[in-house]
Amino acid sequence: MQLGAFSISLSVKDLAASQAFYTKLGFEQAGGNAEQNWLILRNGETVIGLFQGMFEGNLLTFNPGWDQQAKDLPEFTDVRALQATLGEQGITPVQAADPATEGPARMILVDPDGNQILVDQHR
Repeated sequence: MQLGAFSISLSVKDLAASQAFYTKLGFEQAGGNAEQNWLILRNGETVIGLFQGMFEGNLLTFNPGWDQQAKDLPEFTDVRALQATLGEQGITPVQAADPATEGPARMILVDPDGNQILVDQHR
């Protein structure tokens, strides 16, 4: 099962303060929009997202269809196919992708310890 690019999505209280902190750790802005309260930062292959006021708690994030540089992969497993496979294994998302659709979609899983996992497909 290929889940795609991996990152940590952090729920932050002050986007500018968080960006300044992670910049000191060597991260550089690779995407996002501060006016919309979200940024994507990269340090080598390590990717973190900073999100102010968008969700509670931190998320493990996977992006089907992308590599670690957020470049499109020629082939990937669609989030709906991942969801169906997980369903066969007894894992039910708390937020499901609509299986009748195509293209961008997301599902959210919760692991046994309550950690949220976002599988967010952009194409």
